[in-house]
Amino acid sequence: MFPPLGAQEGSLRLGVPALDDALQGGLGLGALHELSPATELQLGAAFGFGLAIAALAAADGRQVLCITTDYAALEAGTPYGLGLDRLGLAMDRLLILRVAHPRDALWGFEEALKCPALAAVMAELPEAGAAADLTATRRLLLAAQAGGGLGLLLRHRPYPLPSAAMTRWQVASTSSTPDRFGGLGGTRFDLFLQRNRRGRCGRWITGWNHDERTFVPQTLSFAMAETARDRPDRAYPLRRIA
Repeated sequence: MFPPLGAQEGSLRLGVPALDDALQGGLGLGALHELSPATELQLGAAFGFGLAIAALAAADGRQVLCITTDYAALEAGTPYGLGLDRLGLAMDRLLILRVAHPRDALWGFEEALKCPALAAVMAELPEAGAAADLTATRRLLLAAQAGGGLGLLLRHRPYPLPSAAMTRWQVASTSSTPDRFGGLGGTRFDLFLQRNRRGRCGRWITGWNHDERTFVPQTLSFAMAETARDRPDRAYPLRRIA
């Protein structure tokens, strides 16, 4: 029997100092966190970010459960074994549950979150996942507090209404440096933390080290500026002047 790691609120450090500081020590355990893609084309990045978090949480040997609906699987596809290994989450660590309707996914999500043998549970809902409203997410939060693991709710579209999630993220991929053979570079995420019950929000560019199973800090390029913190408008991109 595994101890309920989040029964007394703890944190999962992500490995990026500025991000962990904003989260007051890391991503809250025994809590619900929401993920959504920044645009429709970034759904794979949001799913990958959720799996990377799950891989980090499962480093202690526990398993991860991924719940999806038939429609979500048809719209976005299903996890690929070799890709999961490359990401750092071995197939023998992952359980997959596929159900017909969002209400079934939410029921399975709530019950699984109560189980301390699972390091993380991720549920994927199509569209904005309207079934996961404020009442439903409050139930999910209570279940996560009982089990102590991570609850990751992946919505295919941003959800405009309130929820009980501790954090809310919009995720996109961003370019990385090619390897020494000129091939694809490492995994890199553009993370926009929109809601944070523990502290400030903001935007970070992070890489994912699949060997060490941790996120690594990345510097912003000249083509991109960090989100302005003193006003709602976006900051203008930085331009190099010759």
